[in-house]
Amino acid sequence: IYSVPLGWRAYMGLHTINEKSNRVAMRSIKRIIVHPQYDQSISDYDIALLEMETSVFFSELVQPICLPSTSRIFVYGTVCYVTGWGAVKENSHLAKTLQEARVRIINQSVCNKLYDDLITSRMLCAGNLNGGVDACQGDSGGPLACTGKGNRWYLAGIVSWGEGCARRNRPGVYTKVAALYDWIRQNTN
Repeated sequence: IYSVPLGWRAYMGLHTINEKSNRVAMRSIKRIIVHPQYDQSISDYDIALLEMETSVFFSELVQPICLPSTSRIFVYGTVCYVTGWGAVKENSHLAKTLQEARVRIINQSVCNKLYDDLITSRMLCAGNLNGGVDACQGDSGGPLACTGKGNRWYLAGIVSWGEGCARRNRPGVYTKVAALYDWIRQNTN
């Protein structure tokens, strides 16, 4: 059901849900490409590409983000930002305005221990081990953006899963974009 393009629209430049503005661009979705190895039971290869019917034009509110190549490593402790309209706290209502949380990349082996070896090489963890800041329900599919060389923004991760929201020793788990870079390039022009 999620891979049927007819039910989806892409909105760019949106800050508030249901906002009506000529600064907000909407596009119909032409095609959805789900990773062929996606495993719903463990959220591995948790990525899909949306091809829009028509091109998008950049503006003050609509800007591109760089894709990190397979060699791009975001070192532990790197400050990143996750954005979305998900719940503002666990078991809460969805946000009406776009939210932003400042998180740090967490050591892969530390995260893997915290999550009993569920973290694959296609995942990365970010958050605060003391809790208090995280993505939440409704943020899935959203960006984890980090700065890299030359102060460029990179799409380091895609919100995937976690245990609750902002819990101590339960960081957010993201799809690691660099690990799937080759697949993204093969399926885009």
